[in-house]
Amino acid sequence: MPLRIFCTIFISAITLANVHLPSVIGNGMVLQQNSSVTLWGWAEPGEAISIHASWNNDTLRTVADGWTRWRIVMQTPRADGVPRTITITGNDTVVLGNILLGEVWLCSGQSNMEWSAARGFNNAEEEVSRADFPEIRLFSVEKAASDYPQENCRGSWSECSPRSMRTFSATAYFFGRELHTTLGVPVGLINSSWGGTGAEVWTRYDSVAADPELLAKSKLYPNSTWKPVRPGALFNAMIAPLVPFDIAGVIWYQGEENVRVPQTYPKLFRTLVNQWRSEWRKEFPFYYVQIAPYEGYEPFRGAAIRDAQRQCMAIPNVGMAVISDIGDIHDIHPGNKQDVGKRLAAWALAKIYGRTKIAYSGPLYESMKIDSGRARIFFTHADNGLVSRDGNPTCFEIAGKDRKFFAAEAGIEANTVIVWNKKVPGPAAVRFAWDNTAEPNLFNKDGLPTSTFRTDDWEIIYDRVAVKPAVDFENNNITVVLTCPDSSLDIRYTLDGSAPSRLSEIYRDPLKITKSVTLFAGAFHNDISGSPVRWSYVMHKGWGKRVIFHQPYQSR
Repeated sequence: MPLRIFCTIFISAITLANVHLPSVIGNGMVLQQNSSVTLWGWAEPGEAISIHASWNNDTLRTVADGWTRWRIVMQTPRADGVPRTITITGNDTVVLGNILLGEVWLCSGQSNMEWSAARGFNNAEEEVSRADFPEIRLFSVEKAASDYPQENCRGSWSECSPRSMRTFSATAYFFGRELHTTLGVPVGLINSSWGGTGAEVWTRYDSVAADPELLAKSKLYPNSTWKPVRPGALFNAMIAPLVPFDIAGVIWYQGEENVRVPQTYPKLFRTLVNQWRSEWRKEFPFYYVQIAPYEGYEPFRGAAIRDAQRQCMAIPNVGMAVISDIGDIHDIHPGNKQDVGKRLAAWALAKIYGRTKIAYSGPLYESMKIDSGRARIFFTHADNGLVSRDGNPTCFEIAGKDRKFFAAEAGIEANTVIVWNKKVPGPAAVRFAWDNTAEPNLFNKDGLPTSTFRTDDWEIIYDRVAVKPAVDFENNNITVVLTCPDSSLDIRYTLDGSAPSRLSEIYRDPLKITKSVTLFAGAFHNDISGSPVRWSYVMHKGWGKRVIFHQPYQSR
């Protein structure tokens, strides 16, 4: 008799005879100090709810609506470090204890925000052993995705200890630690992040769909079995359940995934910021990290997304932490999370908490002036002057109206930089750190680095265009002819295996190869129009002769 398996599904109604609360409202939480905070939950329709907070003598009352929801707003006093309680009474009573009043920040993004000591960063074990801050409270939103906005998420509050900090966002922790030790008030950190995710999935679907360009670009992300790619999926499951828990602001570390479509990032990020603020009905500050230099991106797309993030500074009440000097070009997850957190905290301390003597931004491009064949670049956040480490400023490029870029010489004059190249007598544009792995040496005198920028708005071609070789073998030589389907593009190449750039040798005539080389070529306009292609040509003594290998061939 064959084995039969029967599955029985039990569906039962969830009783709401008792008061229910979202996970973010619980024991050990931090509530935003000196603010009007919202508490909410669920109960039987029509159930009377009363709320009493230990910091005052008032009892607030409300009634659950026909959808079982209730909500109430209460005023909080200034932080004093004293643990408080809140008593919520309906058909039963819920007492929340060990509550602190302080500063609450939402921390979100992809893997560099998610990254913890459990995964490793600089001096991780030492930092873990010192992470004993009971007035810093940590809440991690469990990963989840949804096609529709959710009313709750999974997570719980815990005091910051070596055990809880080990698996918490390192960037968020160092940000919170800097606020706590500087301000002397409790800090609540809500970490809602997921590695490898684009900004689209953190933005409501209808906000993305309202813009045809954003919606079209969002469809360029390949399907994945380990992360969501549909716009809104993570907003619905990991952000919406937190609304309207009162927060002081947001820190954001994301952008690596959006190197696929850097041209739309400023619009997308503005959409995300505006939408989150609309959800909370609060114009809170939004501080973010500009991604670090990294070799693994398709050519120039890392630079393009950094410049796109610079352009996002046009959004009101935002701030950008530049980390080009503390990254790791070989690792998309740089190990220095301490300074990332500190630079984000510097924005908050200076702009929100009145610590006006704290330097919070490196130089940002402001304008360009052409004078006598040279370009003068003006910056904000450079009032005290500029410095270049180890010689003259590096990573500058200059072009004329023909849009052909050349490596430029540069020099500092007070709080400006002069840029020139004799091959460009009539400058029209300057670019700075316009390479995925650029680690420039230009800082303000406060020691903060200058952001990637470009002065032009010339169209950048990002579509793939192949460069193909045709090889002719004759007289023990190799002749390589390079062709590109788009004749308007320049083919640039190297013979030493290094990636070609706009500054590499331009292909004009067939290449005569007489020794072993690695040819690396790509098609360029203003920027690369596709991934460079690499070929290796190996010359050996058996050229043109019949060779029998008695052992495996080695090129050496």
